[in-house]
Amino acid sequence: MISPKRILSGVQSSGRLHLGNYYGAIREFVRLQDEGEGLYFIANLHALNSTRDPQESRRLTLETACAFLALGLDPEKAVLFRQSDIPEVSELFWILGTVVPVADLRSAHSFKDKVAKGAEAGFGLFAYPVLMAADILLYDSDVVPVGKDQKQHLEFTRDWAMKFNIRFCPGYDAQHPEAGPMIFKSPEPLTRDATAVVPGRDGEKMSKTYRNTIDLFGTDKEVEKQIKSIKTDSTPSDAPKPKQQLLELLRLVLPEDEAADAERQWNEGGNPKFGYGHFKQRLLDGYHAAFDAARARYATYLADESAVERILAEGAGRARSIAAPVMSRVRAALGL
Repeated sequence: MISPKRILSGVQSSGRLHLGNYYGAIREFVRLQDEGEGLYFIANLHALNSTRDPQESRRLTLETACAFLALGLDPEKAVLFRQSDIPEVSELFWILGTVVPVADLRSAHSFKDKVAKGAEAGFGLFAYPVLMAADILLYDSDVVPVGKDQKQHLEFTRDWAMKFNIRFCPGYDAQHPEAGPMIFKSPEPLTRDATAVVPGRDGEKMSKTYRNTIDLFGTDKEVEKQIKSIKTDSTPSDAPKPKQQLLELLRLVLPEDEAADAERQWNEGGNPKFGYGHFKQRLLDGYHAAFDAARARYATYLADESAVERILAEGAGRARSIAAPVMSRVRAALGL
């Protein structure tokens, strides 16, 4: 019997989850939990690069867990856990760092992009790809859903896994890795191009860092304000509109037939009722139709913190049982 593929990914708990997190990641996680063995974690160690207040860090981790569950992740099907509950990941982070070339980290697009946009150029941000590699390799992952901005990090992971295998695994054949012994698997990326990058209100990638999000679980007033503040140009109401992030968001959020109708109105013009305000209202209505049920479930989970903590604790136990044999191989290979 062929074992199902092991699928791993995570979401940072560095702020409120938003449409980009859902359409770029969590929606895919929920779908994949029926197609393989899913391990999904709350990346609260990664989040330390931007979240420094301990109370806020704890609150955001809980809110992220509640969001996963409210949006359809089933802990009976998939493993949901906190990154910080797995001490092996920090150990592997250091071990991998002993073979990682500094030149790779210096060439990381994400690091350079974040620093250019004002992020602090600290060690945590610089070494982010190494911790991400540890997250992936620790669980013998087969498939890793990633956005376009993370594909380079996964390429690093695959390169470093091969470098580690070559150095520490006698008999490893880099040309035919599946035919002989190895310490680390080489995971495959899974990217859905249509939603690999979800645009924010300003047209850049939707990101908590860039403060251009549309929140999944903000108040009604907050969400309305965010949608109404989507940047548009000065095209007259009755004129055909150029392609913009507002249209891309409509395509994502509305059901297929409604999205097609909105795009027709957008492209045809000729009606003064179809200004940008009309399309922002359509997006707001579509948002509530798509997410109000999940928003109600989120409030229920948030009110029962002990139940969520039990799910996370059980998930950590399952994750560590998978990580243990991997770390045994690593320690044995290094003589630790």
